[in-house]
Amino acid sequence: MNKKFMCAAFAAVMLLSACGEAKTDSSEDTIAPETTAGTTEPATEENVEVPELDGYDLLWHDEFSGSELDDTIWNMEARQPGWTNEELQEYTQKIDNIFTRDGNLVLKAIKTDENGKPYYTSGKVNSHNKTDFRYGKIVARAKVPEGQGLWPAIWMMPKDESYYGQWPKCGEIDIMEVLGSDVKTAYGTVHYGEPHAEQQGTVVLDSGSFASDFHEYSVEWEPGEIRWYIDDQLYLTVNDWFTAVQGEDDKPYPAPFDQDFFVQMNLAVGGTWPGNPDETTDFDKAEFLIDYVRVYQKPEYDLNVKKPEKVFREADESGNFIFNGDFAEAEDLTDDVDWKFLLFEGGEGAAEIKDNTMIITTQNQGTVDYSVQLVQPEQPMYKGKKYRVTFDAWSDEERDMIVCVSAPNANWIRYLPDTTLTLSTEQTTYTYEFDMTEKDDNNGRLEFNMGNKGSDATIYIKNVRLEEIG
Repeated sequence: MNKKFMCAAFAAVMLLSACGEAKTDSSEDTIAPETTAGTTEPATEENVEVPELDGYDLLWHDEFSGSELDDTIWNMEARQPGWTNEELQEYTQKIDNIFTRDGNLVLKAIKTDENGKPYYTSGKVNSHNKTDFRYGKIVARAKVPEGQGLWPAIWMMPKDESYYGQWPKCGEIDIMEVLGSDVKTAYGTVHYGEPHAEQQGTVVLDSGSFASDFHEYSVEWEPGEIRWYIDDQLYLTVNDWFTAVQGEDDKPYPAPFDQDFFVQMNLAVGGTWPGNPDETTDFDKAEFLIDYVRVYQKPEYDLNVKKPEKVFREADESGNFIFNGDFAEAEDLTDDVDWKFLLFEGGEGAAEIKDNTMIITTQNQGTVDYSVQLVQPEQPMYKGKKYRVTFDAWSDEERDMIVCVSAPNANWIRYLPDTTLTLSTEQTTYTYEFDMTEKDDNNGRLEFNMGNKGSDATIYIKNVRLEEIG
């Protein structure tokens, strides 16, 4: 569980249980999936018609239409405050925090006082050792709560974390996460490897929010590829991952995502990513509603998969890895090609290319430095090489901006550290050099971060270059 498309790194969920020896590889080319679940028909369910999916069989499901949580599918997980991510809530097994209502599972966060200080309880359920499975399509329809510090999630962890080693080596699949402070944005993520690596996609709604209505979140998990959807729209595909013990070779692909996983759902309060609740957080409405969870499987899966070769961008004739660095093309800044303009956490603004200049206007600087952000990903970073970033920049009045080269797929480490520069009203050339000391990466990301800097003055950028110099 982690933030991405952002400049500041965040400590993802680290489960405290250990993982150990690697599992033995299968020599079979296909598999008819095995599961401890079978097809589950909860005794408390009413007759709910579950749609068929072409090419899939229904493995198990819960429509939450019964009067209480079905304990043949779910465990209510109890955890003390601070168990992970510096979160504030205690996860309880109380029906105040976990219950069904009107055909929905409700995970409710509650604020009370203990010893004169705020105390928070909430709900977390998992299907561990009850409906574990390997490969399939996981579909959940849910409505998230709105409010600073609230953090709902639907995600998956391996049944036996001893296969490949302690998190993140054992792998994690995050089907959905939404921050209560930014309910127009949803995230899907995969974590793996040592060192910790991740890949993430986001969906930002043009209208409405993930708190104003129910939305369907799904993941298609196959031996060599995982795909994320929201309301049947594909937004992230991942087929390149690894896992290893530090100092050893990678385990055979597609480890660690070749083992049984289980589903879990929770509503966290506070933590390193969303921050703590404040006086605006309405705990009367702090409810994460899940309409259904459905898991489908294909009759068999092809296990004969190979890890794709990494493709590295080549520089142009001048040696520049940045595409459209001279802003000669007034490109679409909302797609995933070359430059992209992003807004998070209350940031409001716009970007346009005019007269070979990128112009960023800000109406609301937001609450974090990446609230207003201009990026270009897919920068080739080779271990042992030296790089130089240069650009011209100025603003309508003196103000600060941050530049960095980040690693979205490597836990958001920095190849070029976050560097704050103070812009003046005069066009100025800035130059930064750095050594690449990490493993080769085909997805370094040049970032300009303009949020939460005490000014909404317009910024101008020209002549952007990233080049290898040794």
